[in-house]
Amino acid sequence: MSVKDLSLTIEQFLDAANNARSNAYVPYSGFKVGAVVLDKQGRLHNGCNVENAAYSPTNCAERTALFRAIADGCKAGEFQAIAVIGETESPITPCGVCRQVLAELCEPEMPVILGNLQGNYRVTTVSELLPGAFTSRDLNK
Repeated sequence: MSVKDLSLTIEQFLDAANNARSNAYVPYSGFKVGAVVLDKQGRLHNGCNVENAAYSPTNCAERTALFRAIADGCKAGEFQAIAVIGETESPITPCGVCRQVLAELCEPEMPVILGNLQGNYRVTTVSELLPGAFTSRDLNK
């Protein structure tokens, strides 16, 4: 699937992610990130980063959006695309943990739209973000 096949434009996708960003709980860093994932039924699932004083329990926007979608009844592999936006100089990029979660829950060629508040963006895929990802295929069953 490519971004051309989606029901939203890249700009609409990034606007939705920016709206989700406004809900971020960031009392320590002040660094708000928003994400929105589009499922195969055409529903949007918002996510924002949620910080914690202990740091480790902090959850990124990408994972919040994906976990919310799962909680809303989506299954792994039922996503069309995800958009992430933050106040960065160049388009934001997911952390390593989020890349691993994307590899677990999304198809390798799913579009990932990365943007910033200046309107810059780039489109990549899950597999480009984490080549050689560790997946369930790697487990000894």
